[in-house]
Amino acid sequence: MDINSQKNELRRIVKQRKKEFSNEKKLAASTLIFEQMEQLPEFIEAQTVLLYWSMKDEVQTHDFVLRWYQKKNILLPIVEGDVLRLRKFTGMDCMVEGKAFGIMEPHNGPEADASEIDLGVIPGVAFDKSGNRLGRGKAYYDKLLSVNPFSTVGVCFAIQLFDSVPADSLDVPMNRVLFA
Repeated sequence: MDINSQKNELRRIVKQRKKEFSNEKKLAASTLIFEQMEQLPEFIEAQTVLLYWSMKDEVQTHDFVLRWYQKKNILLPIVEGDVLRLRKFTGMDCMVEGKAFGIMEPHNGPEADASEIDLGVIPGVAFDKSGNRLGRGKAYYDKLLSVNPFSTVGVCFAIQLFDSVPADSLDVPMNRVLFA
């Protein structure tokens, strides 16, 4: 099986696992993951943190973003074509539904440059214990990370963590993976 077929098969497996993972379990696991995050020296020392506004099937970030945006510079991505643009989160009044995936995105906060990021908290479909990450297949984060070397933490539910995730030379591994 070629690498793209392997990746698609793993996406199918995770999608099935998530169907059996209740919203209550997602919220509880997300809370545990972000409690771990708050203990990391990388997070404690970071001034500017790239986060994401979570979709229903991802590690839930909404409460974490709202808890930290007045203490740290929180950047959120905006999908534009094939790339991610970054904008500072300034509160819920800056959020509108994005065009690409229907995810809420900041649209009236200041634009930001990836060179400002001290730590990136990155979602994924699957991760392995070596930090390899499988995304949804559009390479948005890989494109951003390949040209912007900042510390990264992948976040996932335990059902998304595998011994090995198929990766090629374009896939950017995480420095650390947190899961619950």
